Amino acid sequence: MDDLESEFNLKVVLVSFKQCLNEKEEVLLEYYLAGWRAGQVLRASRFLNSLGTIFSFISKDVVTKLQIMDQLRSGPQQEHYSSLQAMVAYEVGNQLVDLERAHATLTQLFLEGVRTSPEDARTSVLCTDSYNASLATYHPWIIRRAVTVAFCALPTRKVFLESMNVGSSEQAVEMLNEALPFIEHVYNISQKLYAEHALLDLP
Repeated sequence: MDDLESEFNLKVVLVSFKQCLNEKEEVLLEYYLAGWRAGQVLRASRFLNSLGTIFSFISKDVVTKLQIMDQLRSGPQQEHYSSLQAMVAYEVGNQLVDLERAHATLTQLFLEGVRTSPEDARTSVLCTDSYNASLATYHPWIIRRAVTVAFCALPTRKVFLESMNVGSSEQAVEMLNEALPFIEHVYNISQKLYAEHALLDLP
């Protein structure tokens, strides 16, 4: 996990998501996973370390999935893992489906909330709203309650924006303005793909 412990930089996320669509709007896994790794650095950063073990299950789950995807992309069936579309077609056809999308939704909703919120907005509220609209559905009440309480330890919006390492909080918002449309476009393509294969209701 050494590569996940480096400094988070929003620009890496932006570049990765810009590159992950080809002319056919297929989601290329090489760049898609690079964007996930960059986002995972955010989860492993000092910002979310303040949540302690309560939130670590999300981080560990994403790390595990990234490692599995890396193994599949270098394994004997690697030709089926060049794009998200190829992967879904192969795994659905061979009954190997194990897809998780709620983590992506949580990150996207939270960053969108940070981008559009006023300077005095509380990240604990933004994160709680994003969690309730995504992952909370999959968790029992006791986990939901613990996570919501843990969000209260999050630092300010300004501190979070500065942790993106792209300059001032204003510069970070500008880059979010540029990055989020790409992230949302890739997300919408993936959602359409999942819907076509009746995968949207998977836990």
